[in-house]
Amino acid sequence: MSVFTAAADQSVCAPLPVLGSDVTVPLVTGGAVTYAALDYAASAPALQRVWDDVAAYAPYYGSVHRGAGYLSQLSTDLFENARRTVAEFLDCRAADQVVFTRSTTDSLNLLAAALPAGCQVFVFETEHHASLLPWRDARVTCLDAPRTPRQAVETLERALADREPHGPALVCVTGASNVTGELWPVRELAAAAHAHGARIVLDAAQLAPHHPVSVQDLDVDWVAFSGHKLYAPFGSGVLAGRADWLVAAEPYLAGGGASRKVTRREDGGVAVEWHESAARHEAGSPNVIGAYSIASACKALAEAGFDALVAREQHLIAKVRAGLAEVPEVRVLSLFGDDAPRVGVISFVVDGWNSSHFAAALSAEYGIGVRDGLFCAHPLVRTLLGSDPQTQGECGAPEAAPGEESLNAIRVSFGAGTPDEHVERFVAAVKELVTEGAKWTYRTEEGRCVPAV
Repeated sequence: MSVFTAAADQSVCAPLPVLGSDVTVPLVTGGAVTYAALDYAASAPALQRVWDDVAAYAPYYGSVHRGAGYLSQLSTDLFENARRTVAEFLDCRAADQVVFTRSTTDSLNLLAAALPAGCQVFVFETEHHASLLPWRDARVTCLDAPRTPRQAVETLERALADREPHGPALVCVTGASNVTGELWPVRELAAAAHAHGARIVLDAAQLAPHHPVSVQDLDVDWVAFSGHKLYAPFGSGVLAGRADWLVAAEPYLAGGGASRKVTRREDGGVAVEWHESAARHEAGSPNVIGAYSIASACKALAEAGFDALVAREQHLIAKVRAGLAEVPEVRVLSLFGDDAPRVGVISFVVDGWNSSHFAAALSAEYGIGVRDGLFCAHPLVRTLLGSDPQTQGECGAPEAAPGEESLNAIRVSFGAGTPDEHVERFVAAVKELVTEGAKWTYRTEEGRCVPAV
């Protein structure tokens, strides 16, 4: 299995400075406490370095690709340099394109719109909805959840070998699960895809913030990720990879910036010559600050060094897993087992607790922010909980009252900006809630468990 691991005895670096590290929140039991942000898998706090870079650029804001003025020229250079920075961060091939999008979801929908006619798409049921749902105009084969990395490769190989007819095909796979944190055998899956004439796109939303991602080493055709999980602000994302399908497809959006030349036809219509560069799928005024913030985050992570960042994260993972293991009522969810390499994403359920109630108590009584629900990965969570993966449900917590059984889980996630105190407080809070119960009463309001007031 191809993964990047850090030795347990490597020196552990200090957490990187992030926004919100000194924010205090009130507790229902009285007083206030520094907020412990442990929901990185949903949105990581922005790095202070990224915020400072954006603030320094803000006074020089200008139109991109549109103006002859100094600020426009500066902003255009900054935008295109951001593209080159991202390409370097991902170790892209020379001919690859880097397209700036709104998010991972947007990136994969863009690729879905660029699929050649008759393309068949293969995805595992374990995928996040961003990877599972965009392929509406393609023939989709959804593969069962594997229980080992080797089984994942074998399952894909069988599915690709059995496909008929042998036209274009695409495999979409995550690099790290947003539910279990487990790393997937991306390089081996890419080799299997290519051996059967298929291409592969890597959903790196949960991988890129935690591990280096090399397009060339993993031999994937495309990579998609979001800025808001990579310690940058909301509203920006990336699709990077092979240009041919993107150039052959109609522009994702039609408008200025995507077009090279527009002329009137004799019949009264309009003739358009579209760009063949990344601009083809970037119509409209681009999100310059979003692109720049992603580039800034890429530089910050590269300069900090992934060896040190991974070592620190493994240190935190060990603390959390050891603490949860001391609570018999806690069951950690896993596909590949306890020894599987993983990033700082851990989901679990607690016997006798509604997951929404437990998460609400962590927030209201301890100032700890975690996630509860199905994490936009409904089939996977239901499979891990031993229920029917086809059962319908909402993305958030179901309408179950505190104390009632619920079909959802709790997720704790952390990363480069997480101090030891946050995970230590979390472990202590889990133990206290399980042994002593909540100190406050809670009620269900619009499907969410909230403190009763």
